Amino acid sequence: MAEPAQAGQVHTIPESELELPSGKKPRLVSKPGSKKECKRAKQRREKKTGLPEPCSSEDVLWRDIIAVLGKDVVSKALEDGTEFDSPFEFHQEVELEIAGLCSSGEAIARSSDDQHPWTVILPFALPGEKVRARIYRNARLHSFADLLEIVTPNPELRDDSRIQCRYFGTCAGCQYQMLSYETQLELKREVVVKAYKNFSELPEASVPPILFTVGSPLQYGYRTKITPHFEAPPKSARKTQSTETEGKPEWLKIGFNRMGTSKTMDIEDCPLATPVINDTYRPTRENIIKNIYTYKRGVSLLFRDSLDPTVPIPPREDNDSVDALSSALEKHVCITDPKATVREKVGRWIFEYPANSFFQNNNSVLVPLTDYVRDAFPSSSVTTTSSDGAPPPPTHLVDAYCGAGLFAITLSPHFQTVAGIELSQDSIKSATHNAELNGIPSDKITFRAGDAADIFKVVGEFPPERTVLLIDPPRKGCDDNFIRQLVNFRCATVVYVSCNVHTQARDVGKILKATEGEEVGRRYVLESVRGFDLFPQTAHVESVAVLRLA
Repeated sequence: MAEPAQAGQVHTIPESELELPSGKKPRLVSKPGSKKECKRAKQRREKKTGLPEPCSSEDVLWRDIIAVLGKDVVSKALEDGTEFDSPFEFHQEVELEIAGLCSSGEAIARSSDDQHPWTVILPFALPGEKVRARIYRNARLHSFADLLEIVTPNPELRDDSRIQCRYFGTCAGCQYQMLSYETQLELKREVVVKAYKNFSELPEASVPPILFTVGSPLQYGYRTKITPHFEAPPKSARKTQSTETEGKPEWLKIGFNRMGTSKTMDIEDCPLATPVINDTYRPTRENIIKNIYTYKRGVSLLFRDSLDPTVPIPPREDNDSVDALSSALEKHVCITDPKATVREKVGRWIFEYPANSFFQNNNSVLVPLTDYVRDAFPSSSVTTTSSDGAPPPPTHLVDAYCGAGLFAITLSPHFQTVAGIELSQDSIKSATHNAELNGIPSDKITFRAGDAADIFKVVGEFPPERTVLLIDPPRKGCDDNFIRQLVNFRCATVVYVSCNVHTQARDVGKILKATEGEEVGRRYVLESVRGFDLFPQTAHVESVAVLRLA
């Protein structure tokens, strides 16, 4: 049995713990040359002809592979039909030197065989390091591998004493705990740089220098939501439960996925989660262990950090500060009922929303994020007048994909009229309630149901030249219909907040291309792009792009 991992070291996977990811098991082949094997080979060739879907995670990785191997090498392999001819066998152990990091945070190495260019993708290794790895799957011009050993570490980047989780190196949740925070922020800036290079299809001159990533005030203890899970007892365990000794059964794992697999690993706490979540998670685990045989199916748990939602909030005027209510809002509780209400404070604002709905999971960075978006406007005061020929300050805000109203409400003091647009009636209900909770009058802010076919029709009375459009779409980004409507509406400023910088880069490129060549004041330019670190210790980066008519 492997010794338990300790905080402060990368937990490489021992041979006894290696597990094949679901759907990644080696294919059993028939006798070479048989009709059955020939048929299977033909089916595999037909299945593998298409390249990854644009902007998918596979496509993002494919661009990283091209960068390491070179376009000419990749083109030749595709032309020769050798892109699936891996030089590695299943479970072959190899020594590799890491060439760089993928946008996903995984390491990428190039095969030492120059006659057979190939790459290997593996977790928890850093550029310049020599490692030993074990291949578990082959794909187009790359193989996936488990990290077995770091033979020669990179001391300029790696410091394992920074690691604060004993599961790091096995759990799939984090990638960067061995790095300094400054290095993490720079790596995330590089992800944004690569995204605009690979997916915007814009000339280099149209993309301004990517600004330094804004860090999170908290690097640990910041996650306000976690969703660990576990499986119900297997049939074999139910039959033998009466003979089991007290304590947690060996088969029971309550936690998160093991890196590279769909298997759950047992995790007692998460240092990324807020203290109130961990304080609730531990006794919840114990209760599950005691009552595990009452579960007929697997469960995905929910833990959300919340201000105490039972404390009444007195009515507030538009400009009242929430500081007067601070004594009543200091107590944090952990919400575990998906249907319960979560309450959160962002600066001077209070938000309430159902526990099973979306809200950003790092409260500590929300004030810097919303302040940055606010500063993107030509003026932060709706009373400012223009006397020098400069564009007039904005008076109207459209918050598309507004959710529970985070941006619409926090930015409302800087506009005369605010409209949040959503397809979800539940989100509109939460956002309207939050506006009332914060004392914002209904003649100033409204939340409206937008039809995807004509989403801007509901704000047709807004003057485009005095309007800011803020969009914060899901990971898939904006579809062509939305972009077409955006371009037709032609508001003065667009602020694009994104949890997927690759689809953001694609969409920004489409917006700029749709207006290029038009007269002055009618074409969009990309003014700035900056990443925000909402998930320290991970490879994820969010980004804000500001577009302006010029």
